[in-house]
Amino acid sequence: MTVMQIVQQLFNSMGITMEIFFVTLVTSLILGLGLALVRMSKSRVLSLIAKFYISVMRGTPLMLQLLVVYFGPFFIFGMQITPSYRLKAVLIGFALNYAAYFAEIYRSGIAAIPVGQYEAARLLGYSKTQTFVHIVMPQVIKRIIPPVANETITLVKDTSLAFTLAVAEVFTVTKQLVASQSSVVPFIVAGIFYYVFNLVVAVFFEYLEKRLSYYR
Repeated sequence: MTVMQIVQQLFNSMGITMEIFFVTLVTSLILGLGLALVRMSKSRVLSLIAKFYISVMRGTPLMLQLLVVYFGPFFIFGMQITPSYRLKAVLIGFALNYAAYFAEIYRSGIAAIPVGQYEAARLLGYSKTQTFVHIVMPQVIKRIIPPVANETITLVKDTSLAFTLAVAEVFTVTKQLVASQSSVVPFIVAGIFYYVFNLVVAVFFEYLEKRLSYYR
């Protein structure tokens, strides 16, 4: 197999990797915000539940979580596992895992907003929702761009863990090609793909950070 054929094989699998990345990023950012708000809730029970969930998700390997999501329905509920569920299990597992990390990032950003801004908003007649949407969140977004960028770069590399469930993303196909061709070329091509992907992500977040730094 020529280098171009290897590149073509890997290129065909990049779509799955991109799907895992974008679906995880969007869903985990949304879930993370909700989880952060529950974590900061005045209800001690809800706050403890969210704190425990975050602790478990951050304290156990993502690979293990993917296996639990995939095999859990069968062993717990006796549901039949179909081949099409593999990708769904990967997407669910990634979203649940990264939501915990983003929740802590959101929480730190919200906690960094001075109390005086909430008081000023209340004096100006803003409701709690208006204060959060129009005053708090714009500042939080600016503050959390660097840590979100770091997690997003990690996500690009973590997509390779989908091989755990035999999902045909870039790393899974790379391993198959290395085994069949007895060549290190697929590893090099895959490494270039991940590097370029991460470079694009880093440049995007750097641009976004500069755009949001409108007072500098």
